[in-house]
Amino acid sequence: MPVRVVLVDDHELVRAGIRSLLVEAGYQVVAEGNDGDQVEELIEAHAPDVLLLDLTMRRCSGLEALSVVRSRWPELPVILLSMHDTRDYVVQAMQMGASGYLLKDAAVVELRLSIEAVIGGHRYLSPRVAGQVIDALSRPAVEVPVELLTGRQKEVLYWLAKGKSNKEIAFILNLSVKTVDTHRAQIMDRLAIRDLAGLVRYALRRGIIKLDE
Repeated sequence: MPVRVVLVDDHELVRAGIRSLLVEAGYQVVAEGNDGDQVEELIEAHAPDVLLLDLTMRRCSGLEALSVVRSRWPELPVILLSMHDTRDYVVQAMQMGASGYLLKDAAVVELRLSIEAVIGGHRYLSPRVAGQVIDALSRPAVEVPVELLTGRQKEVLYWLAKGKSNKEIAFILNLSVKTVDTHRAQIMDRLAIRDLAGLVRYALRRGIIKLDE
């Protein structure tokens, strides 16, 4: 029985190319999406064996979608597809539970190798970025760049750092308190910061708020 794949990428031509390679390699593409906010529905409807997920998408990033997938389907192999080969992106993706990190300009054979690896319970990194993770493990932790937060998460972080409660932030941003709670938990998880004081210090260092505000 062929491996069932769900493919999510916001570029139609990229999806078409990857789909063609998957079919040629004997995999079954059971569904496709063009944004991270479709991932839950696609997984529920098609029960894939592996999820191929673009890192950067317009409304809901691959990292944001990965966070949701890991909370609901912790065992589902997820390979992030990316043009970014910088250390911050790679390390953050693996820390958040990605099963693989595949560069979009990788050799064609890597697509098959990555799927075989994650289906077998292993992790896969494109050779060009593997050194990034090894390097990160041998050095002190690097602070996560603010660019890896979604736009909404940056808004919530701003108001948290300004001293607003979750209820106040929900009113300001026209969100439910539960949604703000979720964003707050995701921010702390993504930044590896476990208390409000740490979030305030991070916001100051990154210029999200200023001392004289």
